[in-house]
Amino acid sequence: MQESDERAFAEIYTRYSYQLFTVAYGKLKSKEAAEELAQDLFENLWEKRRSAQIQQLKPYLFSAIRYRVINYIKSEKVRTGYELFCRLTLTDADTGTEATVALNDLNEALAAGMQHLSEKTQEVFRLSRLEQCTIPEISVRVNLSEKTVEYHLRKSLKLMRSYLRNFLLTVWPLLFFVR
Repeated sequence: MQESDERAFAEIYTRYSYQLFTVAYGKLKSKEAAEELAQDLFENLWEKRRSAQIQQLKPYLFSAIRYRVINYIKSEKVRTGYELFCRLTLTDADTGTEATVALNDLNEALAAGMQHLSEKTQEVFRLSRLEQCTIPEISVRVNLSEKTVEYHLRKSLKLMRSYLRNFLLTVWPLLFFVR
C-alpha cells in the first residue's frame, strides 16, 4: 500500500471495512454515521499511505475507528448542547428568525474565514474546535508532531480571531439583546 498499489489497498478495504463499520455502528446506532466514519478512515489511510508508519495494521485501524467514534460523539454533544442553548435563549418566533439569520451568518463567516487557512491548518482547526479533539489525538490523526499541531492551532486561532472580530462585534450582541 505504501507504494500506491491499489490492489493492496483494495484487499485491506475488503478485509476490514465491514468490521470497522460494525464497530462504529455498534457505538453510534447510525448506519450513515458509521459508514461515513469508516470511509473517512480509509480515505485518510490512502492519503497518508507513504508517510504513515504503521507497524500493525489491524490494531491501528480499530484504534483509529474508536477515536473517530469518540470524536463524533463529542461533536454531536457539542452540537446538541448548542442547539438546546439556542432554543432556551430564544423566546418568540421573531427572535428565533433573527437568531437563525445571525447563526447562519456566523456559520458563513466561519466557513469564509477557514478558506483563508492552509489545508493542514484547516484540518487542525476543525479537529480541535469543531470535533473537540485533544492535541495528542490530532497529532495521531494528521500524522504530525504535537508541536506542529500546536503551531497550526495557534496560527488558525490568530487568523480566525482577526477575521471574525468585526462580525462578532456586530452580530453577537443581537443574540442576547433581541428577546
